[in-house]
Amino acid sequence: QGEGGVVPLSVEFVKGVKKLCDEFGMLLMVDEVQTGNGRTGTLYAYEQFGITPDVVTTAKGLGGGLPIGACMLFERVENTLGAGSHGSTFGGNPIAAAGALNIISRIDENLLAGVRERSEYIFSALEGKKGIKSVTGLGLMIGIETERDSSLVLAECIERGILPIKAKSKIRLLPALNIPMDDLKRAVEIIAECAGA
Repeated sequence: QGEGGVVPLSVEFVKGVKKLCDEFGMLLMVDEVQTGNGRTGTLYAYEQFGITPDVVTTAKGLGGGLPIGACMLFERVENTLGAGSHGSTFGGNPIAAAGALNIISRIDENLLAGVRERSEYIFSALEGKKGIKSVTGLGLMIGIETERDSSLVLAECIERGILPIKAKSKIRLLPALNIPMDDLKRAVEIIAECAGA
């Protein structure tokens, strides 16, 4: 969950929800608007939980800044929508669709491995540091709980050229999936310095 402070669900919880959905004939719909398209180190975050949902929504990372969203239907519901049965006012935008195709063509195992490598670096560089209470997240969707008021830490980071955002009482990092390691190391160093001040 991003807006609530980057609080990842446990594998047990997700598998339990999937089991209940299967048991009672309910559909499992997974919101991957923020977490999809490589953000968490896999193409979609649900892959890390050992489940296959019935419906997946995705958007933000799909368009690389262009307005586009998608709803993917899996086997159980794949025939629910026929050709032409769903549309929207701005659906089918050729520029946004071309952008999404370009993004999808660039997501490969090398990019995803780089996301995982960068994530591991952030966790190892910040966990246990002075002023850091916790680091949570998956891939490059990171929440940092600080001992000092996160608004103050955030303001200091911004003054020093780092642009994280707030999520509840945490600092949230959503760097580019291909952020150069030198830039990431410098950003993490600044965050650690601001948190420990």
